[in-house]
Amino acid sequence: MTNPLLDTTSLPRFEDIKAEHVLPAVTELIAANRQKLRLLLEQTSPAEFDSIVAPLEEMDHQLSRAWSSVSHLQSVLGSREWRDAYNQALPLLTEYGTELSQNTRLQQAYAAVDKQLGADDPARKSVVGHALRDFRLAGVDLPEKDKNRFRDIMQKLAATQAAFEHNIQDASDAWSLHIEDESKLAGLPPQAVARAAAEARRRDRQGLLLTLDYPTYHDVMTHAESRGLRETFYRAWATRASDEGTNPDWDNSRNIETILALRHEAARLVGFSNYAEYSLATKMADSTQAVFKFLRELAARSRAAAEKELAELAEIAGTALAPWDTAFWFEKLKQSKYSLSNEELRQYFPVHSVISGLFELAERLYGVRLDVQVDVAAWHEDVRYYQIKDETGALIGGFYADLYARSGKRSGAWVNECISRKNINGHSALPVGYLVCNFPPLDADGNSLLTHDDVVTLFHEFGHMLHHLLTRINYPSIAGINGVAWDAVELPSQFMENFAWNYEVLIRCSAHVESGAPLPQALFDRLADSRHTGAAMAMLRQLEFALFDFRLHAEYDTAVGAAPLETLREVRNEVSLLKHPDYNRQPHSFSHIFAGGYAAGYYSYKWAEVLAADAFGAFEEAGIFDSKTAERFRREILEIGGSRDIMQAYVAFRGRKPELDALLRQSGIEAG
Repeated sequence: MTNPLLDTTSLPRFEDIKAEHVLPAVTELIAANRQKLRLLLEQTSPAEFDSIVAPLEEMDHQLSRAWSSVSHLQSVLGSREWRDAYNQALPLLTEYGTELSQNTRLQQAYAAVDKQLGADDPARKSVVGHALRDFRLAGVDLPEKDKNRFRDIMQKLAATQAAFEHNIQDASDAWSLHIEDESKLAGLPPQAVARAAAEARRRDRQGLLLTLDYPTYHDVMTHAESRGLRETFYRAWATRASDEGTNPDWDNSRNIETILALRHEAARLVGFSNYAEYSLATKMADSTQAVFKFLRELAARSRAAAEKELAELAEIAGTALAPWDTAFWFEKLKQSKYSLSNEELRQYFPVHSVISGLFELAERLYGVRLDVQVDVAAWHEDVRYYQIKDETGALIGGFYADLYARSGKRSGAWVNECISRKNINGHSALPVGYLVCNFPPLDADGNSLLTHDDVVTLFHEFGHMLHHLLTRINYPSIAGINGVAWDAVELPSQFMENFAWNYEVLIRCSAHVESGAPLPQALFDRLADSRHTGAAMAMLRQLEFALFDFRLHAEYDTAVGAAPLETLREVRNEVSLLKHPDYNRQPHSFSHIFAGGYAAGYYSYKWAEVLAADAFGAFEEAGIFDSKTAERFRREILEIGGSRDIMQAYVAFRGRKPELDALLRQSGIEAG
């Protein structure tokens, strides 16, 4: 087999895969799938699950397996060749996907299968039910002219969303700040200064060179004594890929307009009033009114606490606060109020110690064991592959961990599937995933020292990974995270964050970089006391994003256009306590909603936080390592994929529906 992307006999052959393999592989797979589909639909016997649905699951699994490697590599390699290959193949994949979901004969076959399935086979019933929903959302019943228009929209949307993300990456990579005098970096952690010096040397420059990767941005905003330096970084970050940025070629203004217009038109074509309504077809929330009510109630109940936080911050700062001041002064507040600093904590969290403790936690909760596999090829020397075994020692999956920031790599932290679990008619595959973060790069001693915020991020992403790996569902379309209502996808991840605030967990995740000593109880107590510092303001910040996103999609008016900056200004007037400068262009780098899967769904983070806080309450009541509670969470939440209504599953775990007050209590906000 000459094309490594077509090899499904093992893990992806990253040592062999090249950008030149992408287009031939995708073309071949799609052509083969089309031929198989024609033969399936020409069958004269009545459609049955095993004769029509199972083969489609197999076909989609093989195509997704190849494409996941392509999509992943173009996000982490920073290669022009990979980006071009991705952009060439994306239209073919989009066309095929829309064509499949608009196939009337296929939809009729699934409808016939649906009538045969009873309630005694919920997984198969769910596979077919999700597909029938997706047929409807793709306009399967539309006149041919409207079907064609819908297909055109999907093509242009895919291309524009990819361009949006690429503009952010290019704008971030292109920006740097040259500093000749190290004294101007007063307050920055030694690791940040060392990285800046190393970057200057790498580019044959004198002095220091600060880049716009997230670890550097975070360090500057949190620790830089120079207010001017903080504002410089804030402006660079807040104007990426915008008309206020450094290069008009990367301005996402037109892309935002195009994306919102196309989404609105697509939603209208298939019978919805707006894209927000369309998006809720795959979510727990039952109406746009319910989402707005949830967000505004949470904002109202958080506001007084946030105002109190801001007043306390302004008092110690001695001046009115701008957006580039809050992280810095919250850090100062922690130091003065709790004798706590990120830098002190960082010494106790070398990344390898954190990983070891995290894996031990998973073993304690779910009986699984995780081990590194040194002989697995990857795309970068820092990437590690881990396999996971169940309590019997049987292999159940694995994942790649790409944890450190580097030029060209997409910012942020995320989990994606590499291979979905499958067991169909004797053909099986174990789940494999990608876990990606942007922690400080390894230093000369092979260490990356994490802040506690970084530890929480790693726990969060690992929660997603467990959701992917622990599934017991055999059909890829509803295995792991697939098929789960989008506003519940963050439940397992945000649930896991809570363990990063438990001392018994953290002493196993910590080892001082010099002495090897675990996190002292006294230091943890100060950390725990500081947990709610800024929580209410952070709550309002996330609600600002969520309201902005949902209003953009729910209130879009064809006659007016998108007006993102006006909408953001109105939302900030309603929710935010800080005044943002006119040059702020936060929408232009808001990839979650314009390039990711959170369009009209950013509220999902807050809704899932309610679920997670309430779910963790069950562990607090029984004991956070209680095996029966953990087994019930695994069985009712982590293992079921999209095979069951998530609210029914939640009630089966918790014994009742979730309560909003759980999140307010966990955030230290008065509940009542």
